[in-house]
Amino acid sequence: MTEAVSVPVDGASIAGDLVVPPGAGLVVLFAHGSGSSRHSPRNRAVAAALQEAGLGTLLMDLLTEDEERVDMVTGEHRFDIPLLGDRLVKAIDWLGEHPGAADLPVGLFGASTGAAAALVAAGGRPGRIRSVVSRGGRPDLADEALGRVRAPVLLIIGGDDQQVLRLNEAAAGLLTAPHQIYVVPGATHLFEEPGALDEVAAAAREWFLGVERQGGR
Repeated sequence: MTEAVSVPVDGASIAGDLVVPPGAGLVVLFAHGSGSSRHSPRNRAVAAALQEAGLGTLLMDLLTEDEERVDMVTGEHRFDIPLLGDRLVKAIDWLGEHPGAADLPVGLFGASTGAAAALVAAGGRPGRIRSVVSRGGRPDLADEALGRVRAPVLLIIGGDDQQVLRLNEAAAGLLTAPHQIYVVPGATHLFEEPGALDEVAAAAREWFLGVERQGGR
């Protein structure tokens, strides 16, 4: 069952959809890319695969309604990684107080610019974050926060997304946490090729479940 939730941020609130299957040992917080929302069909497809594996998920917007209206015109918030990372930190703290999720460790799944925000949040709450997955992400935009991440990180990139692949390889060199680069052969940035997103979902599922089985390290 999906629970519509509201996460308080900076005197306002942002909407989210929370699913916590019975017996879940981890809840995965999703961070969408620039110009997207909690309704991202790609993130929802991955979330469904995680839910089927018994993991909890929280898909949420990263901007308030007022900020979203401004951003639609100016684009000024969608690349504000410190702001987006702070929103995820607030959601992590909110999960820590929410019935049904309070005792669960948190995983982060970030897409595109949302991956940078996820890594910033992981660096800001190292004791709460169990693992991180990036899909076609821009971890390079996390800058110095990369060195503060303690959770294992999986960087998933399309094999034909050459520029982003190079950026991920450079960012991986700045990570001190355990990490792995997973390349989906023949896939481009949005993983629109047949079977590509399924492979992303399977890799993310195995990463989160594997880290969960190992107790986080």
